[in-house]
Parts: sequence; structure tokens; C-alpha cells
Amino acid sequence: MRNSVVMRYVAGVCCLLPLPVLAASGWDMTAGVTDISNQVFSLHRTILYICIAIGLVVFGMMFWSILHHRKSKGAVAANFHESTTVEIIWTVIPFLILIGMAIPATKVLVAMNDTADSDLTIRVTGSQWKWHYEYLTYGDDKDVGVGFLSALSTPREQYERQAGGFGSSNLPDFEKHPNYLIEVDRPLVIPTGKKVRFLVTSDDVIHAWWVPDFALKRDAVPGFINELWTEVPAGKEGVYRGRCAELCGKDHAFMPIVVEARSDAEFKTWLKQAKVRAAEEAKAAAASVDYKFPSLDAAMKEGEAVYTARCAACHQVNGEGLPPMFPALKGSAMATTKTRLGEHIDIVVAGKNAMPAWKAILTPREMAAVVTYERNAWGNSTGDLVQPAEMVK
Repeated sequence: MRNSVVMRYVAGVCCLLPLPVLAASGWDMTAGVTDISNQVFSLHRTILYICIAIGLVVFGMMFWSILHHRKSKGAVAANFHESTTVEIIWTVIPFLILIGMAIPATKVLVAMNDTADSDLTIRVTGSQWKWHYEYLTYGDDKDVGVGFLSALSTPREQYERQAGGFGSSNLPDFEKHPNYLIEVDRPLVIPTGKKVRFLVTSDDVIHAWWVPDFALKRDAVPGFINELWTEVPAGKEGVYRGRCAELCGKDHAFMPIVVEARSDAEFKTWLKQAKVRAAEEAKAAAASVDYKFPSLDAAMKEGEAVYTARCAACHQVNGEGLPPMFPALKGSAMATTKTRLGEHIDIVVAGKNAMPAWKAILTPREMAAVVTYERNAWGNSTGDLVQPAEMVK
């Protein structure tokens, strides 16, 4: 608490320094790259300067009064009851100051929430603990049909120290990597020079989508859609990073956001490739229905990969979960009882409580593999080999 107060005091004093000095020192807010982020930054500095001026006047008068009306100078306290004039003055002046601060703040807030006339619309869905991006419309294309999950790409065994225990010195020095814990497998890609509208929601708990360089932050609330927008100026292409800004569970720290801003021409090329990839994934999903695992070992190998990437965050790599929120699969009645196989499949396909419906994310082959793995790993040993066709059925 003491350190926080000291840092705020130093930040306030530093704001009297020129902007380049502040930018280099890192004591001020992020100016950002968009017009809105610069408006927010300018508003922040304006309000801060007003507060500093008020503080100087108030404390200046206070210390001047203390100095010139001290007992050693023979000062005698005045004896009066009230002054209507003084009361009017100290009511009207703060009111005018607040109005003067509210007008520019309102203009910025209105601009931040004006999502009209957007060129691209993207739905952002928070899940424990990853982001699901769906490109809905782009210009005249009212059904883009591109969507994917974006998750932390740092291997779990690294940040959980599984290779040699917590704090193991046997692991490589990966922590010195500049993007350690802030890199994802599939970043969000947007065009520069275009107004991008985001529809933010969640399918489990409350998350918050936050990219400081864009001055964007909205809560992702289950059952609600919050809107925001950005427009990265042409010439500001690059990678911008953020993270979930709402405490959303045990892996809250491992839910980064990576946005790639590309030129409009490069974005169109990427979008065309993404559509081809989406079509290939849909074709593979359809083909996976007819696929049959040749053996239990083959299904287990694929299932382990899917489980580690999609399920281990909640149910843990060892299958022991985090009860009661994330139940254990190791030794559980559902995963070890043959008569409950159908129930197991239903939960994976349709979801339950905080668990998403994986039918919208995984192929039937991937779901069949992970169910097979869960029913035969960690000593469960049911011998059940689930085929993709069973998941569809």
C-alpha cells in the first residue's frame, strides 16, 4: 500500500516533465496508437494538470495561512459564525470546475462508444482460459465464416515447472524470452485504416478484453454483449498485446491477447487464406465422422494431445482437477463406469456448467479421442474405444 502511494505521488510530480521524458521513463499512461487512445491520454493529462493546479492552490493557501497566522507572530483567531458569500464561492467554483472537466470527458466517452459505420465486425468470446474470435462481417461480405480459438502458446509444463518440479533448475532458461507468457498460437488479425467493431461476451465467467495501445477494455459477461471499436491508423502496422483484465480463475494470468494490425491489402490476403483454412477444417471435421481409430493406443495418443491443449487447464494434466469447480476425472465414477459412457460423451459434446460445448470447437475425431483418453488414462482403464461416429450420434 505504501509503495502504491509513493508511486502515485512520484507519477504526479513526473507529469510536470515534458512528454518525451515521461514516455522514456514509463511513469505515465500508454499514449497508444489510435486516435481514441490519444484522446484518452490527452484527457488524462488535462484532468491531472487541473488536479495538480487545485492541489497547489489549496495547499499553498493552507501553508501560507499556517506560516503567517502562527502563535509566535501574535496571531489571534477570528471569531465568526458563518459567511454566506464564502459558502457560495466554495460551492460555485468546484461546480464550474467539475462542469469544465465533464464536458471533454463526455465527448471522449461518446466517441469511445460510437460503433456505427464499422468496416469489420468481430465477436470476441472469453472462455477459461482462451479467446474465441469470430469474423462476422467485412464490408459487403455479411458472412465471413472465419473463427478460431486463441490460446497461450507457452507449453504448460514450462510455466507449471512439470519437467522437474516447481522452481526446477533443470528447465531451460525460457523466462528470458521477450514474449514468455504473452504469446498465443493464433493472434487476432485486423486491418489498419479500417474501423473494427468488437462484440464482447463470455461463455462461462466474467472476463475483460483489454488492449492498452488501443485504449480498449470491456467486460466479457455471460449472456450479455458489450460493444467497442478501434481504428489503427495506416502506417501503424504491428503487433499489439493485452490480456484479460478481470480475475477469471486460476489461469487468469495465462490468458494473453495478441492483435496483429496489417495493411488492408495484407489483411485481405490473410482473410482469403483464413477462409481456405476454415473450409479445410470443416471438410476435415466432416471426414472425421467416418474415420475409425485402428487401436486403443492410437486413440489414446491423439486424445492425450487434445486433452493437454484443451482440458488440462481445468482438469489438470494428472486428471485430478480442482474440485468442486473442476471435478477430477481420475478415478471418477463417470470416467470409470462403462454404463456412464453416454453421459461422458454428452458432457464433452454439449458442455456443462462452466465447461463449453466442445462440438463447436473440436472435430468428432478429436472429441472421440479425448473421451477415450479420459476413460483409459491415470489408471481408469475401462478399455472403452470411442469412435467419431459415436460422438455425432
